[in-house]
Amino acid sequence: MPTTAESPLLRNTNFRWLLGGGLVSMLGDQFSMLALPWLVLSLTGDSLSLGIAVALMGAPRAVLILLGGTIADRYSPRRVMLLSKYANAAILLALATLLLLDQASLALAYAAALALGIAAAFGIPAGTAILPQAVPPQSLQNANGLQMGARQLSLLAGPLLAALVLGAHDGARHTSMAALAAAFAIDALTFLFSAWTLRQVSLRPLAAAAAAQGMWRDMAAGLAMVWRDLPLRSCYAYWAVVAFFVMGPLQVALPVLASERLHGASALGLLMGAHGAGTLAGMLASSLGGAWLRRHFGATLLLVDAVVGLLLMALGQISSAWQGAALLAVTGLLGGYLQVAIFTWIQRRVAPAMLGRAMALFMGIFLGLAPLSAAATGALLRHLSVGELFCGGGALLLAAAVAAALFTAIPRIAGPETITQTISEK
Repeated sequence: MPTTAESPLLRNTNFRWLLGGGLVSMLGDQFSMLALPWLVLSLTGDSLSLGIAVALMGAPRAVLILLGGTIADRYSPRRVMLLSKYANAAILLALATLLLLDQASLALAYAAALALGIAAAFGIPAGTAILPQAVPPQSLQNANGLQMGARQLSLLAGPLLAALVLGAHDGARHTSMAALAAAFAIDALTFLFSAWTLRQVSLRPLAAAAAAQGMWRDMAAGLAMVWRDLPLRSCYAYWAVVAFFVMGPLQVALPVLASERLHGASALGLLMGAHGAGTLAGMLASSLGGAWLRRHFGATLLLVDAVVGLLLMALGQISSAWQGAALLAVTGLLGGYLQVAIFTWIQRRVAPAMLGRAMALFMGIFLGLAPLSAAATGALLRHLSVGELFCGGGALLLAAAVAAALFTAIPRIAGPETITQTISEK
């Protein structure tokens, strides 16, 4: 049941269209996220081929996302989002058709992964830049919380729905390809539906922006804007450190922990489910403590990260699945709450004409550092025990938060700020 603060937002027609269409599309994404790896494994049975396919999907997002944000700022986030959705639908429908025609091949899977990654590089920053134009400024924090909560819900429910579609036709190779084709077709239809809902949204007109100077100069202007804004620059640098210390252990070391200490995949499922449920709860609770965040955004950011560092250190010492689930549920709760606060702070601090580039750079930090963090974690696990790795990673995160508190201006950052306040500071 929505809170009093959320009720006006849920009565906002723009937000209902965005939330409904986005939720359907995010559920559909899980069909492709499950079907594409299964397609590669069905064709090859080779983990290296699967890794290449995942890399082909992830690399364009990391490399092209700043260009995608620049184009969203230049031509409007809604236009870029619509083109991205249509492109995704076309790619997935073509892939489904070729599978039904028994034209499946590893080259086809690679091409689809690459094309989907390129489309995402443009759709992701446009999707984060559109919300401030669609909802009232005072509703932005709640809107981010509900949207991100819906995404987290899709991550929990979507794979189960996709598994039902794929499992219903498990068997012979031809039947399996038909099931995979159905999964890709369902995702394509959800993209078309969300494109239709996006067309129903009425956006507020933007204030007049500086004249476009060419694509590369516009991109450089976005980077320069972040660099000149000291609080923004400090936070981006700090988040890069956090991403490197946290993402690898959660992606790589957590499965190793489940395998070595907790005896199997069911324990890993419990750990991941607890973290996902905690993240969802944190996102949905993001409207709490708004007044505190407005005064102490930076201090709250560092305090939460310090606590997460301690939780990661404790995670390295667990001996049972329920202990890990409890620690990861709290980690997810804090992380989900903070994610919403961070998105809202950036959206309110940055002028709308620059928001696509600012959000693209923010997400590019995580997309770019995730594979590096995972690779470093895998290499370290050859020389350290999984407990030592979690303790080391947590200690480094705690040290980073303490160092930022002592030697940077981050603890004094107030937020989320309004654009008017930001402009007056410069």
